[in-house]
Amino acid sequence: MNDDTVLNFTNPATEATDPLTDILRNGARQLLAQAIEAEVQAHLHDHKDDRLPDGRAAIVRNGYLPERPIQTGIGDVAVQVPKVRDRAGGGRKFTSSLIPPFLRRSASINELLPALYLKGISTGDFGEALEALLGKDAGGLSSSTISRLKRVWEEEYKAWQTRDLSHKRYVYIWADGVYFHVRSNDARACMLVMIGVTELGRKELIAVQPGYSEASEAWRDIIRSLKNQGLSHAPELVIADGAPGFWSAVKAEWPAARHQRCWVHKTANVLAKLPKKIQGPAKSYLHQIWQADTKSHALQAYGEMEAVFGDKYPGAMTCLAKDKTEMLAFYDFPARHWHHIRTTNAIESVFATVRLRSNKVKNCVSEATLSAMVFKLALSAEKRWMKIRGFDQLKNVIQGVNFVDGIAQDEIQTDSVRYAT
Repeated sequence: MNDDTVLNFTNPATEATDPLTDILRNGARQLLAQAIEAEVQAHLHDHKDDRLPDGRAAIVRNGYLPERPIQTGIGDVAVQVPKVRDRAGGGRKFTSSLIPPFLRRSASINELLPALYLKGISTGDFGEALEALLGKDAGGLSSSTISRLKRVWEEEYKAWQTRDLSHKRYVYIWADGVYFHVRSNDARACMLVMIGVTELGRKELIAVQPGYSEASEAWRDIIRSLKNQGLSHAPELVIADGAPGFWSAVKAEWPAARHQRCWVHKTANVLAKLPKKIQGPAKSYLHQIWQADTKSHALQAYGEMEAVFGDKYPGAMTCLAKDKTEMLAFYDFPARHWHHIRTTNAIESVFATVRLRSNKVKNCVSEATLSAMVFKLALSAEKRWMKIRGFDQLKNVIQGVNFVDGIAQDEIQTDSVRYAT
């Protein structure tokens, strides 16, 4: 296992007597109780006008549900959720949004479990690992519980793969292959991933599917599945690396979509063909290309780099010149979107923390479990994704407004008229 995958646990014996942890846990319990009390007060206020024929309130407090522990990152926190009674017989109940019925562990713990599994913690070792993390009283997380949870995650993943997409439209789509090791197979499994931007600017996980290569047919299977789920609109722009199999699939299944090659991948490919002592200056030239304010300036920077490095390093310059049109496609889209669409960082930043780094077979996971774990962690990460910058301009992209160097042509024309008058 690589150094960056080693998990350092505290000593369970010292955790039990840690006064700081006790203070934090007691504070969390008090804050949670106050928040739930605010919820029930709001519920009673919403029904304050509901009265019985004799004038008494129809919705009243009715004690508490039995106390139960919620597993959190600072150990178990005991909670009691208030109950209300509907004296009118309508069956109206109070349900806390913070502590829903049957909740036993916080969302952070639900994310911790698949993360630990992907990091190489075997099912049988979960008890010891979680006791070290959550304290000796962390219960309900035996190997059998983890096995049941894995089955639940796999069922959720299967259901997600057939969800209805008929109401969805993705303006931009990033795609990439994320590589992992799988048990009993020497080859690295490739998880094919797609993330899209909706018409409202939100980033969503679209597809996660295993495949032992990034072959065209594997990508076509994903796109066909999305179509079968009701996704009827092709994206306006697709962003990916230079894998020929993927682009072949896009041309076949989404022929109208524009192509943008990832500048992070291109930079790495070009620098790999240069001596180390040259890579620093070459990287500066590459930045001048894809960070230029106009396409003409980018092409000028292309020429300058080829003039400096072309004679001595023709292989690197051939790599640079390859797919030049696709490398500069972002200039035909809103300038405020450039930060998002020049690279596949939308995927790389997510899967940097999901990627399984273990090289030991005993610490690897099966393909079925890997798919469910990657799906579960990526879906958790999706909740924290921000809208893209300038999302209000997506409507112009959908409507086919022509952009030159990131500026809509109707805006340029309007400015010309204004200045002319």
